[in-house]
Amino acid sequence: MAGKVALLLWAQTLGLAGAQTTQLLVEPPWRPAVLWDRVTLTCWGLGPTGATTWYKDGRRWGQKGSDRILVTRSGNYTCDRPGSGLSPPVSVLNDRLVLQVPTQTLLEGDTVTLRCRVTQDMSVTGVRFYHKEMDLGRPVSGTELSLSPLQLHHSGRYLCGGLVGSGMSQWHNSAPVTMTVHGVPLSGVSAWVQPPGGQVALGDRLVLNCTVAEGTGPRTFSWHRGGSGTPLGSGPHLELRRVGDNDSDHYQCRVSDGDSTAESVPLNVTVLVPVANATITPGPLSHQVHTGDPVTLRCSVQVGSAPVNFTWLHNGQEVAQGPILELGDIDVGHSGTYQCVATNQLGQDGHRVFWALSPELALEVTPGSPWVTAVAAGVGGSLLFLLLLLAVIVGWHRRHRLCG
Repeated sequence: MAGKVALLLWAQTLGLAGAQTTQLLVEPPWRPAVLWDRVTLTCWGLGPTGATTWYKDGRRWGQKGSDRILVTRSGNYTCDRPGSGLSPPVSVLNDRLVLQVPTQTLLEGDTVTLRCRVTQDMSVTGVRFYHKEMDLGRPVSGTELSLSPLQLHHSGRYLCGGLVGSGMSQWHNSAPVTMTVHGVPLSGVSAWVQPPGGQVALGDRLVLNCTVAEGTGPRTFSWHRGGSGTPLGSGPHLELRRVGDNDSDHYQCRVSDGDSTAESVPLNVTVLVPVANATITPGPLSHQVHTGDPVTLRCSVQVGSAPVNFTWLHNGQEVAQGPILELGDIDVGHSGTYQCVATNQLGQDGHRVFWALSPELALEVTPGSPWVTAVAAGVGGSLLFLLLLLAVIVGWHRRHRLCG
């Protein structure tokens, strides 16, 4: 069961769930494999399993059939699947002395055990391990060497040597095995901003930060805006000393270790604009109304990020809140000057208040209602018409008498 688990883990490490190339898996999961371990090879790839073709030492070996075989002879084995092609070779040795390393992908920070083995009917003493022709000394456990934690410099060619046999033992060296240590793949790239929340006032300082949860080895950072491929800067931090109103956008951090690239979730930055140019409508800034007239004043700003608060002043005293001021049952006491104050709260600390004061609107309320004025005007016009009519009649009468 342990061997099968290791086999599956190795397959997942190679990314075989969506593999586009054929892979040849080994059980037990050691390389090079040795004949006396009763090695089983499994061909993984695309296409039907019944179409698997096996090769030994570059020559076709057996007929198409099962994707799993038990090895009985030493040599170099490959397999072919019609959907994904030919696999990399796997060596099965029957040497007296063999150095073996695990088949799984080795990552920086892991622990790995190298083992120096002889055929079952022989013994080995005085084992030593070598890395890039350098003697690593005698292993603590006799025939095994543990490396922990793995570093990138542990990559390279290894071999082992020892006295093989009993009595008149002879020194033998194993065939060299190349071991490659990979950096931990990048993952968990995230971006965050100061001030928190990604909201900053116009002209303030903004700092974007990028972090990586996992990943080893050298890495490079780049910052991108709105999905653009052109970088804004390099390094884990990006500073905008004085943000402008056109700096609102999505920002993203990309990290590369040379082999792979990972990106953060886009970070939304909003530049908040202070209120400015408050005005009152309707205009002009001087109004004359009569008692009882309906009067509605509205306050607005030309620029300013929401939320914007409005306060109304009558002769310098606060009388109402909100963008609209309704003056119901207007009387002479409503006369005077009106202004509105627009405010919004911005800044890195969240407590800076910006304000804009509108020009004054002068309102004059005169006694009387528009209905009474209209009636008076109508009565005056009627009297004038009657007087003119009477004058015409009198004039006509006098002329008639003179003519008679």
